[in-house]
Amino acid sequence: MAILLVLMVGLAGCGGNNVNNVETPPTESDTAPTTGTPDNSSTTGADTEPVVAGDFEVQYCVGGYGDAWQKSLLEQFKAKYPDVNIKESAGPKINDQMKPRWIQGDPPDLVFIDCAGGIDVLQAVKDNQLMDLTEWFKTAENTDGELISDILIAQPQSIDEKTYAIPFVFGSWGTFYNQALFKENNWEVPTDFDSFLAVSEKIQASGISPYVHTGVHIGYFQGGFLFPAIVSNNGDDPTILEDMAAMKPGVYESEPVMKALQQVVTMRDRGFIDKASVALNHTDSQIQFVQQKAAFIPNGLWVENEMKNDTPDGFEFGMIPSITQAPGGKYIANPYSSPVAVAQKAKNPEAAKAFIQFMFTKQAAVEWAELTGALMNVKVDLNGTNASGLSISASKYYSSPDLVVLPAIAFNADLEKEMLNATLALTDNKITPEKWVERVEAAAEKLRAKN
Repeated sequence: MAILLVLMVGLAGCGGNNVNNVETPPTESDTAPTTGTPDNSSTTGADTEPVVAGDFEVQYCVGGYGDAWQKSLLEQFKAKYPDVNIKESAGPKINDQMKPRWIQGDPPDLVFIDCAGGIDVLQAVKDNQLMDLTEWFKTAENTDGELISDILIAQPQSIDEKTYAIPFVFGSWGTFYNQALFKENNWEVPTDFDSFLAVSEKIQASGISPYVHTGVHIGYFQGGFLFPAIVSNNGDDPTILEDMAAMKPGVYESEPVMKALQQVVTMRDRGFIDKASVALNHTDSQIQFVQQKAAFIPNGLWVENEMKNDTPDGFEFGMIPSITQAPGGKYIANPYSSPVAVAQKAKNPEAAKAFIQFMFTKQAAVEWAELTGALMNVKVDLNGTNASGLSISASKYYSSPDLVVLPAIAFNADLEKEMLNATLALTDNKITPEKWVERVEAAAEKLRAKN
């Protein structure tokens, strides 16, 4: 299966970010397993019990996914390795609080790259903040003796043919709706763009806004609608996103991009996009959605868990991977990744790697689904578990032959910012598709000139 699309978007309070960091000094521990021994015994099975001890610091953000899973896993890890002294650097604003330490060369050992304000993966690699896990990852096994790469839904992003971070969340973007509302009104769940437009007409006639999004965090719309639309219009070939990230001249005005932008215009001009969206933050747009003031919303799989205290009884979350494809076309899954990484200057890289081996198990994946309502990046059958109905139903899409999973791509932060601003202006009827292209191409040209 293809690898995850890592979107560089600021997600306030939600379960994802565009931070990535890892790479320890080129010492024996780079290729050695988590045992700290000079061979690969810890990655080849359970014959040799890892020797893990000493201080071990973990950084994680407490956002839409909460912190119950991390606390549970760290407690279990401590039980397995009692000689480890775990320090948790965590909280809603931990990424901002830890920035001075990263800059000063005093990072934690392991970092969960999540929430707003985290590390920019590409920049962190460029700045030598992340450990090169390439050789270690090739043979790394989890504590159940399974090759980690074999059980991942999506593989790590390759940066200069190297692995620096491992995606632990399979938080697919998509279009969410209330199954109960659709059943009540006999509305058909859309399977393509034509059927989306058709049902939106009915929804609008009922007095409900068909579609709401968060203009403050327009990356939700870009990830849940625009990027899948671009790929659908490119014959389901996601390499066009790689060309966009590489700032290839001419790609932004290509036919697939222009057709996707026109789909945005079609929604906009028919009045299907709630006009209030431009000023809504993620929480406000989600409140509007669960209060049934809008029928569809682009979001991530964490939304059910994040909105559990505000969701009325009888509300049934449903998710469609994409609504932009032509009739008979494949769904486009645009996974959102929150990776985990080891700091280049980690003081205890052995413990950090051991925890990665400990966390990438099917048992941990089930626990993640049950505690967060989202999917962990591990192939696991959730039927019969206490995972939410949304997680169970969404997981079924990822075994379907009628699904294209987008690759892992990181956009330059400045280019991404201009693209997001242009996308917001397009949804708000401030610019045309041609102006969108002009703005994004100008940003890319400026960056190309620097290089």
